[in-house]
Amino acid sequence: MSRLKQTQAWLALTQHYEQIKHLHMRDLFEEDQQRFARFSLHHNDILYDYSKNCITDETVDLLLKLAHQAELPSWIERLFSGDKINHTENRAVLHTALRDRSDTPIVLDGVDIAPEIKAERAKVTSLAEKIRRREWRGVSGQPITDVVNIGIGGSNLGPLMVNEALRPYSLHDLNVHFVSNIDENHINETLEYLDPKTTFFIIASKSFTTQDTMLNAETARQWYLSLIGSDEQIGRHFSAVTSNTKLAMEFGIAGENIFKMWDWVGGRYSLWSAIGLSTMIAIGAEQFDELLEGAYELDMHFRKSPLEQNIPVMMALLGIWYNNFFEVQATAVLPYDQYLHRFAAYMQQVDMESNGKYIDRSGDEVDYTTGPVLFGEIGISGQHAFFQLLHQGTKLVPADILAPLFSYRCIARHHRALMSNVFAQTEALMRGKTEPEARQELQDKGLSDDAIEKLLPYKVFPGNRPTSTFLFDTLTPRTLGSLIAMYEHKVFVQGVIWNINSFDQWGVELGKQLATTISDELNDDEQVGTHDCSTNGLINYYKQRRSFKRKQK
Repeated sequence: MSRLKQTQAWLALTQHYEQIKHLHMRDLFEEDQQRFARFSLHHNDILYDYSKNCITDETVDLLLKLAHQAELPSWIERLFSGDKINHTENRAVLHTALRDRSDTPIVLDGVDIAPEIKAERAKVTSLAEKIRRREWRGVSGQPITDVVNIGIGGSNLGPLMVNEALRPYSLHDLNVHFVSNIDENHINETLEYLDPKTTFFIIASKSFTTQDTMLNAETARQWYLSLIGSDEQIGRHFSAVTSNTKLAMEFGIAGENIFKMWDWVGGRYSLWSAIGLSTMIAIGAEQFDELLEGAYELDMHFRKSPLEQNIPVMMALLGIWYNNFFEVQATAVLPYDQYLHRFAAYMQQVDMESNGKYIDRSGDEVDYTTGPVLFGEIGISGQHAFFQLLHQGTKLVPADILAPLFSYRCIARHHRALMSNVFAQTEALMRGKTEPEARQELQDKGLSDDAIEKLLPYKVFPGNRPTSTFLFDTLTPRTLGSLIAMYEHKVFVQGVIWNINSFDQWGVELGKQLATTISDELNDDEQVGTHDCSTNGLINYYKQRRSFKRKQK
């Protein structure tokens, strides 16, 4: 058994779980009219209500003891101080430095990196504003009308999510597109209706060797050259965000259009950096600064607030409570805001790539579960898809629900209907419907006793399904920045308690390595036999069908 499971705090939580696992939240609310006030927190315009969770005051106290046992406050300081807490890559984790607004030195290896961050942001801002003001002209002298961001992972999911979330703040006659899929249909469908003379590409790849990104980048370059016929002014249409300046310049990108990626910023935390170029082009430097400001304010809340008043800490502790003691395997993120329709997809990477680990910081295999499966969808759509399982399924799935109190272009009856669903779903999941309540409901409808007995089991809802609700005024850049930072820090806290490194991602490497080998094998029609029989069979079937299709043409 691991040291974590032998600790006093863990053993106390295990015992406590046995004592309260059959408590029902309906009863807890009926017994305590102050439950909402005690189990809710505020940050600026964001209300975090975690009262509809299977917890008592004792639960919270024990979870906080677990956090202190893991020395969480000192780990938080290590995060912000530039310690190399990504120990497997010997790197600091300083995405928070990208949004720092304090004008104080940020020291890494004895060097203040704040001036370099500001200089790079100024360079990004200059290009973005020139494109927005129509001062940046393409090969024909026309202004840019379309921007295409080519990247994968954090170089795609982050800026895509933010651009969609902040669409009301964007220039609506300047289109921003995102290409990530190596499937040629993605790049082809994107380019089909674009004009190379007015299109600007951002190639986002830290190494500038990522197969998915570079194949799409090369296709974009060939598309541009085939229609323009010259590469003399390719620099007017291509930029790069990378740490490999040499390869970017060999691709044909001018040095002034190459922006830095630092090794102390992981891809899934990079939207605050030059990876946000597409976002800055869309919403402008002023609104991008508001995004950074919101994240920085949450950083300060996380760094300075006592653990019991700290929103990311409480989010993380609730996740551990369910994951490790209720043995919950999944959690849902459910925004009731159309502009957040990519939020759950982005958070999947932040959470599952960070904490999907089975080796701890000592190199030992853990004997407890770590990161959960995270999924989500717009709440209203989810109600007509997977909410059936949330309400009456055999699996317990805690859910985060996010909703704006006001809309940008508020149509009162639309927004009231939206919010009525938010409040109703959290209440329904918590309370459920008892057998007597279901019976009375069926009797009120005039059903016969026989019909009631047959239908009754299907109309009972067990309830006691946990939700945490985030309400905010409107989805502004500042609010979005805070929400993203909340989840980033939640993931970090859980990694600290589980004693895993949340900032490497070795698990993505094996498939990429094998794909490189197999890619060479697909260059001819020779049968392969170097893999297991299933992989050999799949590859050879593909080759046979490909050869057959060629002969038909």
